[in-house]
Amino acid sequence: MNELFGTLSDGTPVHRWTLERAGVRVRVLTYGGIVQSAEVPDRDGRTADVVLGFADLDGYVTHPEPYLGALVGRYANRIAGGRFPLDGRTYALALNNGPNSLHGGERGFDKRVWDAEPVEHGVRLSRVSPDGEEGFPGRVEFSATYTLDASGALRIAYEAVTDAPTVLNPTNHSYFDLSGSGHAGGHELWIAASRITPVDADLIPRGAPVEVAGTRFDFREARKAGTGYDHNFVLDKGVTKTAVPVAELYDPASGRVLTVETTEPGLQLYTADHLDEPFAPGAGIALETQHFPDSPNRPDFPSTVLRPGEVFRSETVYGFSAR
Repeated sequence: MNELFGTLSDGTPVHRWTLERAGVRVRVLTYGGIVQSAEVPDRDGRTADVVLGFADLDGYVTHPEPYLGALVGRYANRIAGGRFPLDGRTYALALNNGPNSLHGGERGFDKRVWDAEPVEHGVRLSRVSPDGEEGFPGRVEFSATYTLDASGALRIAYEAVTDAPTVLNPTNHSYFDLSGSGHAGGHELWIAASRITPVDADLIPRGAPVEVAGTRFDFREARKAGTGYDHNFVLDKGVTKTAVPVAELYDPASGRVLTVETTEPGLQLYTADHLDEPFAPGAGIALETQHFPDSPNRPDFPSTVLRPGEVFRSETVYGFSAR
């Protein structure tokens, strides 16, 4: 089902698609590919919305910085200095995060209106990102397909082709609050990662990945998530053709469980310590599946280069249950 959600200042309509299956209801907007809500039951069957979002379109337009639920691209996370080399040429991007480029620039995928078409148990969003958009090379035909499987899990499948060499690193930027209370600090977290990419003061990776053993970054056994995280975890499984379980978030109070499966090699844990009104710091936890920050400037990291003739594919699955 889809309905008119609102209209942008230039008159462009924005629609909301509702996906419902196995007791789970997810709403997706054509503006920014945003997951506006995900309503799931707790251990007693009581339903609550477990992702942070706004009730109307104006909320997203006037509060873009948290990227609530957004489809992020062309490049999720940071690119140092807003510059990267590719095939002997250096490309310059907008500096929208201090000295760096973040989440695709000033007007990335999260601020675009997407074409939508129904698919079985879901919706497919698509658009053409023209050559030079936000400084990135190549005309990219991109789609993100949101479906609910038989268990009520939300599957997001990305696909893209380009007519010139470029870099690509999309993600979904939902903040999860499994309690539905507006605070996720008591959640317990497991991440299948033995290393992280250490960062400098501007959150740009420095040096080689380091071991998490004996540090606050060790979530290989589930424990309270806490605060103070905006870091990329190097997933032990690396890049895979099919989605593999890499993380679990659990709320002891409600019994709700979120599982994350992905084809991606990295997971950015962000505990939302800098959220502001109308949300409180720590109101949700973002688990952004992606390639590593600043990969275009780091040949030692898994490549984010996409070339003509290749098809980019990536999938992440958010599973919901209770115990």
